[in-house]
Parts: sequence; structure tokens; C-alpha cells
Amino acid sequence: MDRVRNPYAPGAGSPPPELAGRENLVEDAKVIIGRIKAGRPTQGMILTGLRGVGKTVLLSEIRKIGEQEGFAVLLIEAHEGKKLAEMLVPPLRELLFSMNAAEKARTLAARGLRVLKSFVSSLSITIEGVTFGLGVDPETGTADSGDLEADLPRVFEIVGEAAKAADRPVLILLDEIQYLEPVEFSALIMAIHRVNQRQLPIALVAAGLPQTLALAGNSKSYAERLFRYPEVGALDDDAARRALREPARSEGADFTEQAIDRILEVTKRYPYFLQQWGYDSWNVAPRTPISAEDVDHATEHAIGELDQSFFKVRFDRCTPAEKRYMRALASLGPGTQRSGDVAESLGVKVTSLGPVRNSLIRKGMIYSPAHGDTAFTVPLFDEFMIRAMPELNAG
Repeated sequence: MDRVRNPYAPGAGSPPPELAGRENLVEDAKVIIGRIKAGRPTQGMILTGLRGVGKTVLLSEIRKIGEQEGFAVLLIEAHEGKKLAEMLVPPLRELLFSMNAAEKARTLAARGLRVLKSFVSSLSITIEGVTFGLGVDPETGTADSGDLEADLPRVFEIVGEAAKAADRPVLILLDEIQYLEPVEFSALIMAIHRVNQRQLPIALVAAGLPQTLALAGNSKSYAERLFRYPEVGALDDDAARRALREPARSEGADFTEQAIDRILEVTKRYPYFLQQWGYDSWNVAPRTPISAEDVDHATEHAIGELDQSFFKVRFDRCTPAEKRYMRALASLGPGTQRSGDVAESLGVKVTSLGPVRNSLIRKGMIYSPAHGDTAFTVPLFDEFMIRAMPELNAG
């Protein structure tokens, strides 16, 4: 079949041709945006789920909605080793400069820039190794204590005042939120709490791995009331079938029922993998409808692609000790396993594995669904580990 017309979009954060099964979440985001725009109090939203379930895609869709509603949208992706303030300051600077051009918000926007300067100076923020400048004098005594939990709420408050004066609400979209340090998460929660109390037009929608729930649970007591935490998981059967079938039909093609069944079985209905199998099945099929035999032919290529990209890029970031831990976890089968069983597989005491386990959690490779439990954050990663390390003691 014509590869140029292949409608599927495998890739990190690539919007699928059919955003199936996420309609409720998109509608919830529209409510958040609508209420903020109308000056009404609302809960934010923090999406949680494994890798490859479409959290980043959802943030991109929410970004479009916010922009259509006239919001200033700040899209930020957290990283290991990068501080929250470093990520927030450049887009806030750009936002305040744009508001400075609006006559009715000029005074407040100018003050916001001075306060942001104070904030930057107190924390010695650098962007790509260079001390960050704003070209204005700081407003001494405001947001310059060096205490992030005290200063960030004040920054948000003043940005919110400028946004209200400019009649330009702000939507902050923060991806990979699990990489925030506990004090950063706490400061962010406090900042959103402050603007909510004053009914200022700033909303936060974020996304992160399942350990984000623990981060929220250990933060301020009102974190649970400020946000909803919907879990983004595998698609249900109907949505998974639509995600495969509708793009094909838009190009005048289709799958047999047996082909769809085969893909759902091997992908476990995870959105990223549905796109990969749809893409490869289209490319190997000589004609429509795509058959179960075509899917079987495509599976070898799809697994090879995932092994060399989606899985390997994460595997290569790990140390030999971390790889052995993950291989032991994989040997116990799919799903959640007891940390003690992992230790037993490696023939060591569970306490000796604490540093390795904690490092893997920080890297976003595994998470703890409950005390003493461990699971992969990447679907089907257990199968990859066995392919990558056939022997438990390898590496």
C-alpha cells in the first residue's frame, strides 16, 4: 500500500490521526479553560500514566483549545537536573513583555518584570550556563528571599494581576512533572493555591508518570483539592479499534476483524504501540483490507523499531546495576512485583537494592504503586528486557 498515504503517526508526542478514547479528558480541560476565562474558581488537572499512553498528545490538544480561547499558553517540559525556576522564567519573561505592550496592563506587566528580576537574582538562575537577564532593575523586597515556596507564589500572583488587567488568561502546561524536586512541586502547588484564592486567571494542567501521585501526596494538604488526577491508561476495546480503523478508512482502506484482534492482543491497547503496529501493518500490506497475516509480518519490524528507539533510548541511560535490577524485575513477569522478590531473584538483601531502585525511580524507569511494590513505567518493557538481556546475570 502507498507509504506516502500511511495515516499512522508513531513517535513521542506525535498527534495520532484519531484521538480515540480521550474525549472525556478533553472535555474536562475545556471546562477548566472555560471557567478560568469566566473568572470562576476551578480545579486544575494532573494527568498520570505510563509512558506511551498519550499524555503529551493530550497536552498538545489542550494547548490548541487554550490558544483558540485567547489564552497565553506556556508549554514546559521538565527535565532531570533542571530546576523549575529555570524552566518557568523564560516563558514568564516573554509573557510579561507581551503584556507590557497592552496599555491597560502596562504598569502591572512592568512591575511583573521587575519582580521576576528579583526572583531571578535571588536564586542565581542561569539559562544554558549564562546568568539570565531581564534588562530591568529588580523590585527589592518582593519575591527575592531565595525561598522558592515563598517567592514563586508571589511571582504567580503578580503575573496573574497583569494577566487580569490585560484580559489575557494564562494556561501553564507542564509535562514530565515527576522530575520536579519535592520543594519545587510544593512551591508550584502553593503558587496555584495563591492565584486561586485571589481568582486570578492562571490555570495549570500537567502530566507525569504514576509516581506523581506520591509527589502530590507528600506535598501540601490542599494539593488534592486543587487538582484532579485522572489516570491515562490503555484504551478500551472500542476506542482502540477506532484508533486503528478510522485513519485507515479515511484513506479508503480497512483492517479485517482478525487483524484488529491480533494488534490489540500484542499491543495491549496502548496508544503508542497501536500507532506503531498500524504504521507497519499499512506498510507491509499489499492491498486492503489489511489481514492478520500482514499484521504478523509487521510485528517483527514493529518490535525491532521499538527495541531500537522507544525502549533502547531508556535502556541506554541505565547503569549495569540498574539494568540487572530491571532484568530481574522482568523475569518475574508483567505487572507489579514485590521488591523482595526482585532481591531474591538477584540473590541479595532487599535493603542493598535501595539505592539502585531509587535511582531507577528518579530516572522514570520504574515506580512504586504501593509500599514494597515495583513496576515498569514503560508498557511491554519486561518483554524488551528479556530480549535485550537473555541471561539474568548479563550486563
